[in-house]
Amino acid sequence: MRSENLSGIDAPTCSKARVLLPTARIREALRNIGNWLRRLYFIHVWHMQIGEGSIISFGATLDKTYPQGVHIGKNSVVAFGAAVLTHDGTNGRVSNIYIGDNCLIGPKAIVLPGVVIEDNCVVDPASVVARNVRAGSHVGGNPARIVGNIKD
Repeated sequence: MRSENLSGIDAPTCSKARVLLPTARIREALRNIGNWLRRLYFIHVWHMQIGEGSIISFGATLDKTYPQGVHIGKNSVVAFGAAVLTHDGTNGRVSNIYIGDNCLIGPKAIVLPGVVIEDNCVVDPASVVARNVRAGSHVGGNPARIVGNIKD
């Protein structure tokens, strides 16, 4: 095997690093625009109440059977695969959902009709929230139970 002199060749990571930084900024800007447009779509087309700075994942499901019943506070996040339901077809029930400010609804979590999740709460992934959640709580499980408190 022949030995080669690589001192005159720029390392690929250096040239890629210069290219990735603007690309990452562009990707982040496009993601922010997409989230903003999605929020406006829910507000103006479906008449949902979604607070400023809230992020609804493109993989999340907000119930459109009774869209006026969806109320999400400021700076809250609904992660991918989460379902926020405002109707129960089995019992024929339609009810509002309230998610407070600074809340995180984890991936694949389900929030059932009539639930109020107060401010500063975290819902674990794959949890089923069937009852109201007090402010500053961390809930998880099926059905969701308090597993801890969030410190301010």
